[in-house]
Amino acid sequence: MRGSTESLCGTVPTDAAAERLVQSLIDVAGEDQVRTVLLFGSRLVQASPDRFSAYDFVLVVENYRAFYDALVRAGLSRRLPALQAVLNRLLAPNVVAFAPEGWNDVPVAKVMVLEPAALARALSRHAPDHFLKGRLVQRVALLHARDGAAVDWVTGLVTDARNDILRWAGPFLGESFTPAEVALRMLQVSYRGEVRPEAGDRVLDVFESQQPFLSDMLTCVLADAADAGELRLAGGNYQFVRAPSSRQRWSVRLYFARSKLRATARWLKHVVTFENWLDYIAYKVERRMGTRVEITTWERRLPYLLLWPKVVRVLRERPASSRTGAPR
Repeated sequence: MRGSTESLCGTVPTDAAAERLVQSLIDVAGEDQVRTVLLFGSRLVQASPDRFSAYDFVLVVENYRAFYDALVRAGLSRRLPALQAVLNRLLAPNVVAFAPEGWNDVPVAKVMVLEPAALARALSRHAPDHFLKGRLVQRVALLHARDGAAVDWVTGLVTDARNDILRWAGPFLGESFTPAEVALRMLQVSYRGEVRPEAGDRVLDVFESQQPFLSDMLTCVLADAADAGELRLAGGNYQFVRAPSSRQRWSVRLYFARSKLRATARWLKHVVTFENWLDYIAYKVERRMGTRVEITTWERRLPYLLLWPKVVRVLRERPASSRTGAPR
């Protein structure tokens, strides 16, 4: 894809906290274990972060069990390494909290942990769900790579995932479209693939915060598709040479239905993989929705049994808009 390396590995503003977190991950896990660290999300694109927002990392390690053993040895996890490794293989990625300097007023990392084969599968045309693909086709930054081969490897995976956007976003496009329109529709489709405790217009904030990058990236994708004979230019807009068939539409809808089920299952898995998960989710709900969630002692002891009424209330009360002065 035209410009793929620049879109992944371009200049990133210096962030001392992110650099400390990455170096701590390497120190804890070992240089031979950490292949790459990617940054994505609000800290990178500046989509309404605050000083307590977690850094969103994708960490590629060579072996799950060795990584979780290292976290326990460093006193940074109380979870059973063997169980963590099994869950990571059953439903990748695991999401773990990484707070080497403690939790008080210090940004922490929310780390998605994958082995190389799992990341390759998650970004391929045959991905079991949209969880990683929907995030990493957006703007990402390569914070660490073990060597040049690791840079080429992860850049190739992300580039291939971006070149695949039209396959799953195409059935939801109009008769003609611009790169910016594809970018917005891509985000809307991705966000609908998960149950998220956020305002309905959160996707607009994400789009606006990275519109220049998304438009440039989709310009490359659409130009390549036109060169391949899949699209044609008509009056400055693109059109499909052959519109997606009914079979393709149903296939994509099935893919996103399966993706939503698997994404929901990951929420349940957070109980096992994510330290202080209840407090983190309660804070995220408060930050995104302005709704304070108090968690009782018994709800902490029996979250699967007792938290459902609050989960349903939060989802029901999600505002239509998070913007100042907009209807809530």
